[in-house]
Amino acid sequence: MNEHSFISCNDFSGYTKADVKIIKKESLYKGFFQCNKYTLQHKLFSGDWSAVIEREFFERGNAAAVLAYDFEKDCVILIEQFRFGALGGKQSPWLLELVAGMIDEGESAHDVVHREAFEEAGLRLLSCQFIMNYLVSPGGSTEQVALFIANVESQGVEGVYGLTEESEDIRVHVIPRKVAYQWVVEGKINNAMTVIALQWLELNKKLFKVQLD
Repeated sequence: MNEHSFISCNDFSGYTKADVKIIKKESLYKGFFQCNKYTLQHKLFSGDWSAVIEREFFERGNAAAVLAYDFEKDCVILIEQFRFGALGGKQSPWLLELVAGMIDEGESAHDVVHREAFEEAGLRLLSCQFIMNYLVSPGGSTEQVALFIANVESQGVEGVYGLTEESEDIRVHVIPRKVAYQWVVEGKINNAMTVIALQWLELNKKLFKVQLD
């Protein structure tokens, strides 16, 4: 790759939602989650319109997640729970994750992380800072995650939490930040949400402290 091969922000197409035509939407399944089939066209880089194409999308709504971080003790609070979607991998399907939850209608992402922090880990968030929104798997899902980091007091928070009516069985772990990040490097922590948050913290520890002061 030579120096002229790199893309810059000025090279983006400038296309927007207005450059997509939704011709038809069909419901394939509707339960706790939804699957819809779209018939559509979109603009091509040539300026022409694409042929009519069909795409099936998994639609579960949007989520919010928070990396709970005890700045004074330099440790993170992660939760462990069973995830069926990880059953096909080589590692255990009990994953170390962030506190997270779906955003209900009329609820803000900020409200969700505060609610879920208490339900899933018995935590009360102190300073809470927004990090980013990211698309989970835009090739097949519309889901977006609003990611936060929050300062917490980790003393005495370990235990088992979760709502019985939601079949939750959640164990809380307090882990030194350096250990948690090493587990990312080694692949022991392998879910995208947690990897993204721990990498952000590794790059922005000093910035987060400034936000707290």
